[in-house]
Amino acid sequence: MRYLSFLLLLVAFSTVFLTACTTGEEVEEIKEEDTDQGEKLLKPKELSDAFLNGNYEKVYSQTSKAFQKAVSLKQLQELGEEFNKDITTYTLQSELPYGNGSNQYVWIDDSGSKGMLAVFDVEDTIQGIQFIPLDMYPETDNIYTETVFDFPFQGKWFVLWGGTNNLINYHYAYENQRYAYDFLTMNENSTYEGDPTLNESYYAFGKEYLAPADGMVVKVENSVKDNTPVGRMNDKQPFGNYVILDHGNKEFSYLVHFKHQSIVVKEGDQVKKGDLLGLVGNSGHSSEPHIHFHVADSPDPMTSKSINITFDRKDKFIQGDFVE
Repeated sequence: MRYLSFLLLLVAFSTVFLTACTTGEEVEEIKEEDTDQGEKLLKPKELSDAFLNGNYEKVYSQTSKAFQKAVSLKQLQELGEEFNKDITTYTLQSELPYGNGSNQYVWIDDSGSKGMLAVFDVEDTIQGIQFIPLDMYPETDNIYTETVFDFPFQGKWFVLWGGTNNLINYHYAYENQRYAYDFLTMNENSTYEGDPTLNESYYAFGKEYLAPADGMVVKVENSVKDNTPVGRMNDKQPFGNYVILDHGNKEFSYLVHFKHQSIVVKEGDQVKKGDLLGLVGNSGHSSEPHIHFHVADSPDPMTSKSINITFDRKDKFIQGDFVE
């Protein structure tokens, strides 16, 4: 899936710990009889316990040959022992379809300061493992908007990025969009059907993009052309086409990546929750059609500070969840 290649480009891989990922072409199947003494393969959700308990040989035996070519058992063990210091538990945060039957899993430790990411293929072979220290901003994580928001869409959508650590939400590293969400439409673990180089092939493209709360339109951009999927993203105009809404209380919605010339509101308009703003597109810093939504304390994208969003529902959601 295209959005997952975008994911890997954005995750902060510059770390003193270990990353070794392989492509689908490098997958080496490991059958049950290939593991030490015929032991059963670890199931993906068992990896964190095996790793924390120091069962590095077991973990390593289940990695692909491409991984083993890049990383030795000794390296894995040394890095694991250092990383596991002072950790008592890992908690599974998210599970994300990775394409070709593979899945990505993310765990964080009990302090919230360390995270682990692993990719398992359809045969439960480990294609990549990443260990990373996590940014922590507890002083703002627990500050929420006074405005109560709905989702800026109808129907069922998938949370690609969302949460309060940088493994499940790459925005978290950036103060001006720390509590942003990216939403996709997905069907049978795919975000498109047909030609992946056409925006029209993506389920999200052209869907209605709605006002998440009452407010006044304070900024609009509607002239940025949509990117070609699997092509270059527009880094010169990262928001692409967008609408910024003023909800009062120094709370401003940023709704980003609209379809070219689809926005139907203008600056100064008053909108109600659920009103049509435009259509979902693929403009700006976007690899495929999706919705980007965050709230900040000013309409200036460069100097504003993101605020955690109060949604009109009790259930929490993060990367890997479906919402509607």
